[in-house]
Amino acid sequence: MTMPLMRPKRKNPVLRTRQMNLPPWARGRVALGITAGAAEGRFVLQTCEACGTVQYPPREACHKCLSPLLHWREQSGEGELLSATTLHHSNDLFFRERLPWRLGLVHLDAGPTLMVHLHGEVGDAPRRVRVGARLDRAGQAVLIGFPNEGSPHMADDKMLREMTSDPKFRKVLVTDGKTEVGQAIVRALVKAGADIVWVGHAEPWKKMGGGLDDITALPQVTLVPLDLTNGRSVSELAGEIGGKVDIVINNAEVHRTFGIGARRGTDVAKAEMDINYFGLLRLAQEFGPALKGRSADGVTGATAWVNLLSIYALTNFPPHGTFSASKAAAHSLAQCLRAEMRPAGIRVINVFPGPIDDEWNQHTPPPKLAPGALANAIVKALRDGVEDVYPGDVAQEWLERWRDNPKILERELAAGGS
Repeated sequence: MTMPLMRPKRKNPVLRTRQMNLPPWARGRVALGITAGAAEGRFVLQTCEACGTVQYPPREACHKCLSPLLHWREQSGEGELLSATTLHHSNDLFFRERLPWRLGLVHLDAGPTLMVHLHGEVGDAPRRVRVGARLDRAGQAVLIGFPNEGSPHMADDKMLREMTSDPKFRKVLVTDGKTEVGQAIVRALVKAGADIVWVGHAEPWKKMGGGLDDITALPQVTLVPLDLTNGRSVSELAGEIGGKVDIVINNAEVHRTFGIGARRGTDVAKAEMDINYFGLLRLAQEFGPALKGRSADGVTGATAWVNLLSIYALTNFPPHGTFSASKAAAHSLAQCLRAEMRPAGIRVINVFPGPIDDEWNQHTPPPKLAPGALANAIVKALRDGVEDVYPGDVAQEWLERWRDNPKILERELAAGGS
């Protein structure tokens, strides 16, 4: 049974800040298919279309029939632990700081035999286990053996916490607390055990109301002035709390309907870009370096950056044309941010919801995603250590259609489909 994580001691400010040592990250291009699946919380292996063989490690051709027709298929991960060992010495800097470390040999019911990291609740071999894929601090997929039945505190396992961004005992910045989504995110973070939640609001001189009073009453919540259209506002807040934040959740957005020809001028498009794209850029420039500098601060070190994007970022939805374009720009920027944050072990999580049941989508017919469901999806993504999240039925359907053929989806949307 995993012992629950205790509140860590405060960091000694006199001690020198540690630098992050990443686990071995080199992978061949073929093996990146496992990483792509793990980024969405799926455990995938190569399956031969010719003979049906499931194989590991990944190869260019089937090891049984030599067919090149290999596709990545999701696996259940059920298997038998054949043997286990505990490392007490390692030449790798990452593992030397984290010893002892358990490894095991698992024979999957699907066929292959794998070497995996073992969760602390997995007992001695032989026994049944479930293998799952997670992203490590270097952003590469690793395989972990889990017990089939775990305790309520499984997420507090020392090894597993290295692979995730659990908000428990961490300090979080939520950039916009005035929206229903922002308030739902704050409540979900408090429920998940966040130590402090700073909540941004762009116009502090106005009467709060609108749900802000309710979340302000929570002892973990502190309101802070934050206007993402104002570089000085972002810079001042970063100077005040940037060295304390462990997780940044950027949910601030401007969302207007209509496309190009239905509205004169560029004012609305500029407002959307100023928050959805340039707001993210200002935030990343000010808070990014501080997060990277604190990524090695132990079990509560800086760990994640979350961007609330939209499924419309994948392909433009003409009734929300300029909004879709601003989210596509933010998506591209977030990919750059992910590449820059990875050497420090900071995970960048992009969330692609479908239509949200909020003020911007009042005339959009159901199904729509409830703010509470979106907030729970964000917390789950932090706990599971994934990179891309598509919450809601609409987002899942769009994703499948986009993967099948982006051009067909574009044509369907242009013809009025959704």
